[in-house]
Amino acid sequence: MKDKYNMLQKDNILIAKRLLVDAVYKSANLEGIAVTFAQTNDILNDVNVENVKPSEIGKVCCLRDAWKYIIENINAQMHLGFIEELHTLIAKTELDYQDLGRIRTSDVLISGTNWRPEIPNPEELHKELNEIMKIENVTERAITTMLWIMRSQIFKDGNKRVATLIANKILIENGKGILNVPVELDGKFKTLLVKFYETNDMEEMKNWIYDNCIQGV
Repeated sequence: MKDKYNMLQKDNILIAKRLLVDAVYKSANLEGIAVTFAQTNDILNDVNVENVKPSEIGKVCCLRDAWKYIIENINAQMHLGFIEELHTLIAKTELDYQDLGRIRTSDVLISGTNWRPEIPNPEELHKELNEIMKIENVTERAITTMLWIMRSQIFKDGNKRVATLIANKILIENGKGILNVPVELDGKFKTLLVKFYETNDMEEMKNWIYDNCIQGV
């Protein structure tokens, strides 16, 4: 896999800031938060939005805060603690305090499949993440990290949002673009994700994400 883009970090950060509304909109819809681009823009600009639940508005604002955190800490070392900190921001309106940024200790159900992820072992998570960080190609490293977080289901909720943001942290830090799943391809993404969950073979999904979900100049 080759990097699709090669930018200066400052230019990649500028693009990320310009595309913030679009990124939040796409991340929200991927998680089943049914807001339009216009509604997302209004929410992020503190404009009153009708027909959107307060809980959904809260999730959108959490995504905004998490994106800002990524950009402000773009050069932070990637480790499990950073992922946990990000989860605290993303899920603060959804989960009880004791579950924020905490590796789950109970089973979770996955929509669309009978497959069930194992309860994560913190020591194994550290080892697996360290191995992924050794992947030389930045784009492949970012996509692999994203899919690993999604399949590991590290937290009780919010794993796809955390995973997408972590992938973007890796890309932006190295000037390799922005990763977002287009809303119109949401169904295809989820179909491939279920297949990946069940087989633990990520090659097809990695290539699809590479072809369809990375933006840059």
